Amino acid sequence: MAPTNGRVLIFGESGSGKELIARSIHAESQRRERVFVELNCAAIPEDYIESELFGYRNSALPGGPPEKRGTFERADCGTLFLDEVGDMSLKTQAKVLRALDEQRFTPVGAAHAMSVDVRVIAATNKNLEEEIAKGNFREDLFYRLNVIPFYVPPLRDRKEDIHLLARDFLRAFGREYGRPRVEIAEDAIELLKQYHWPGNVRELKNLIERILILNPQTPRIERKHLPMLVHRGNSKRSEDFSTLHQAREAYERDYILKKIDECHGNISRAAESLGLERSHLYRKMRTLGISVRE
Repeated sequence: MAPTNGRVLIFGESGSGKELIARSIHAESQRRERVFVELNCAAIPEDYIESELFGYRNSALPGGPPEKRGTFERADCGTLFLDEVGDMSLKTQAKVLRALDEQRFTPVGAAHAMSVDVRVIAATNKNLEEEIAKGNFREDLFYRLNVIPFYVPPLRDRKEDIHLLARDFLRAFGREYGRPRVEIAEDAIELLKQYHWPGNVRELKNLIERILILNPQTPRIERKHLPMLVHRGNSKRSEDFSTLHQAREAYERDYILKKIDECHGNISRAAESLGLERSHLYRKMRTLGISVRE
């Protein structure tokens, strides 16, 4: 798909690597010498997203500069990446649809339209077909964007990538923190593969950086350096429990482990955070099968 001008719509959970896919497509495209412009549609307030997309002229925004180039204009002859496109309002969707159809748009406050040559790659963590059924997303815009659909699976469904990603992040952060020779043990990798990674690749990246920061003298990351959130492995889903009591115990166990992990294993601080006496927390931990070493 990269050497073409076909629009790409990337589906995937938050943190799964949708932006990296978009950048890879651009890097292999005929536009690779041109700009790659990104706009996170979920991060821009509704009142400002139109000016972010199309820019403005003649001091259209109070207190702002006389004019501003929008992302469509800045991406001319290059690639425009619209991240979390499912969060755009219907009003904005209509204007994006027109810009895609005509490759023309009118900046806010301008008297005349301008033409651009932009390849659009969009991404979303939502099911846009469900959003269409709810009336939250335009069907015609969906079909304009969805020329080439691309699904990025969550990290829990591609655990064979974990050792590659973990070692790559370790090398990158090792160079950044002046520790290029830090390694990670195979048994630590195997434990990482047992975790369910709700935050996907972004969570793994953050975890590797955190371990390096908290263990500045460690030349080799072992299982003991991994946080409790990882040690508890894959959490059960709600449908896996046969009784309410089992579900409640599992939730309490996960929540206590999370608090202990946030307090870096300090039981006294965890008890304070939970609003419990330290002795009460120890009793609760024994009941739920949580050991201090875990």
